[in-house]
Order: sequence, then structure tokens, then C-alpha cells
Amino acid sequence: MTSAEPLVSVVTPFYNTAPFIAECIESVLKQSYRNFEYVLVDNHSTDGSGAIAQQYAQQDPRLRVIRADRFRDQIPNYNYALRQISTESRYVKVAQADDWLFPRCLTEFVELAEAHPRAGILSSYDLRGTTVYGSGLPPTLRILSGKEAARIYFLKWLFLFGSPTTVFYRAEVVRQADAFYPEGTLHADTEVVFEILKNYDFGFVHQVLSFTRLRDDSITGRLQNMSDPALDRVIILERFGRAFLEPTEYQEARRSALTWYYDELARRWLSERAGKRNQAFWDYHRKGLATVGATIDRTAVARAAARILVRTALNPGQLFRSLQSAEMRPAQ
Repeated sequence: MTSAEPLVSVVTPFYNTAPFIAECIESVLKQSYRNFEYVLVDNHSTDGSGAIAQQYAQQDPRLRVIRADRFRDQIPNYNYALRQISTESRYVKVAQADDWLFPRCLTEFVELAEAHPRAGILSSYDLRGTTVYGSGLPPTLRILSGKEAARIYFLKWLFLFGSPTTVFYRAEVVRQADAFYPEGTLHADTEVVFEILKNYDFGFVHQVLSFTRLRDDSITGRLQNMSDPALDRVIILERFGRAFLEPTEYQEARRSALTWYYDELARRWLSERAGKRNQAFWDYHRKGLATVGATIDRTAVARAAARILVRTALNPGQLFRSLQSAEMRPAQ
């Protein structure tokens, strides 16, 4: 592609990611698509991350390193970073600082988006650690209405949207609000997806285009250990399910989501019975449910625990494995 092609704004907000940021930056510089600007926003790092980014910026004029005017929490900082993009860009790609992009990432997304102007958000398969996520769509299905994409999630629990590094946005969608990611919510990156799907089509590239790093101290890793995918499912269903589902469909989806959710809580509760209570875990879930006006149903936890004990009564080894995996559930 040449400079006549649409401008893509690649955005990396970062804070103390010195061990990984060079790999992220180099993955962007190796893109087969060349007409991009790369905006790196330093949220007042103290580990030398900013200096690493500056070294790359001195070698390539497409890079801009911006030191934020003040320190912000993660989501407000992401929104601040997105406000720095060029007014001329047609598309926006977030590359989180500890992740990276495969060389044809921008090329594949731009080609599909240009062919389908109503596509406001696009996604692809994403590699997390050594596992590929996002599979399940027929390979010939590349464009869906927003309603179709949302219904696939709610009816089949097929999560096609990965992490912020996975998806690709039309810039007009990003510019519609001063705060693109909703602040004060538990799953801002997921909630913005369903807001977009209300008004735009969804595109999917059937290739692995990004890598999401999994580590215990990463945001993804921490949320994984909190059984966050199950909580995320409940919250997103409560917040958006009625907009895309018929009443009977919503009730069935709710039953399915709550069954998985309380199984997760029950496994955690059973694993803690002989040990120290993980107060942070339970506080996290209380806070999350409160965002949709709900509370932890202790009776539901007890019933789920009873089901687990009955299922494993004749197989103690299965119970042990189930409890051991309570903190290692796969992400959506």
C-alpha cells in the first residue's frame, strides 16, 4: 500500500512496560501497511519506558511520543491517548504495550474495512500465550450486522472481540465521544464493543493478527485469576442483552450465564474452605455485580457447590482438579 491509502492511527498507551515495549513498537514498524502514524502516550513511567519509546521516535517520523499532562488511571489514560490521534486518520488500532501485532495486521483490517464502509469495528483471531482465540465463525463469513454479531455472543457465547489489541476501529466511531471507553465501568473495552454494535456492522478477518501476552501481573492475567470472564458475561448480558435478544432468548441466556458464574464462585468457595478467604476476590465480584444493580446470591453459591460435590462424590480426583482450576478458567 502507498501513502494514497487511508491513514491509520496506531495508539499505545503505556506505563512502566520497559521489558515489553520495544517488542510492541518493532511489531508496528514491521507492518506491511505503511501509511500509519504511531502515537505512544507515556503515563508518567518511572522505569525507562519513555526513553525507549523516544529512541524509536528519533528514527522514524511516523512515531510521536507524548508524555501525558498528568498521571491517570488506565481507562482515562487510554481515552486521553485516543484524543491525540490525527484528525486525518480513517482508522484506529490500539496496540497495548505488552502485546504485539503480526506484520499483516493493518493491511488485512484496512482492506476489509475499505470494502465495507458500514463496519465500525473489526476483529480477528488472536494468539494468547500459545492458544488461539476467536474461532467459531464460518470462514466465509466476514461481515455481519452489529445485531448478528451481538446475538452470536449471547446465544452461543462466542466471544469474537479479543482484547483491546485484537480489534480495529473506524476513526469516526472513536471520535464520537470525548471518552471512547466508558469510564467507571468494570469492562470498558467490552462495553464499548456492544455500544458500537448497536449502530455499525462488524467485520472479522480469519487470520491471527495479534498477540496478547499472558502473565500473572498483567491486567489480563489478574482478571483471569479473578474469574472475570464469568462476571463479564453476566454484566454484559444485563447491560446489553435486552437490546439484541427476544425476551425468551434473554431469559435462556441469563440462565446459562448465571449457571457458569455461580459454578465459578462455588469452586472458589470450596477451594477456600480449608484455607484463608480471598477477600479481594469476593470484593471484586461484589463491586462488579453492583454496576448492574445485583448482589452475590449466597443461596446460588451453595446450590452450585452442592452440584459440584454431587458430581464429584464418586471421583475425588475430579473434585481436586476442578478446585485447582478455579483460578485458571479460559478467557471468553
